[in-house]
Amino acid sequence: MLKTLLFAEGDLLPDWVITTLSIVRPCLIALIAVCAVGLIITTLLQSNSNDNNSQALSGGVHESYYSQNKGETRDGKLKKATIIFASIIAVCALLYFITLIINNPV
Repeated sequence: MLKTLLFAEGDLLPDWVITTLSIVRPCLIALIAVCAVGLIITTLLQSNSNDNNSQALSGGVHESYYSQNKGETRDGKLKKATIIFASIIAVCALLYFITLIINNPV
């Protein structure tokens, strides 16, 4: 369906598009693999936070300087890196399948 939206029924793809897609696809897979390893490492390095359970039992949220600057701590930076790695994987996977659809129409 995407192919019919981009090109007319009888049109052939130019050679430079086919060559570019054959180069881009392995690069996307390599980027997905590197980001997957990074995602695993950042997930394993994060500390196990059980603070939410104790707050539920104590009945309140206690604001402190540490909780206000949580994004600048090691765990905050690891959490941001985890989100970035996951986003890159999602975008690259989407681009990979779009290149497959463009190059090999149904």
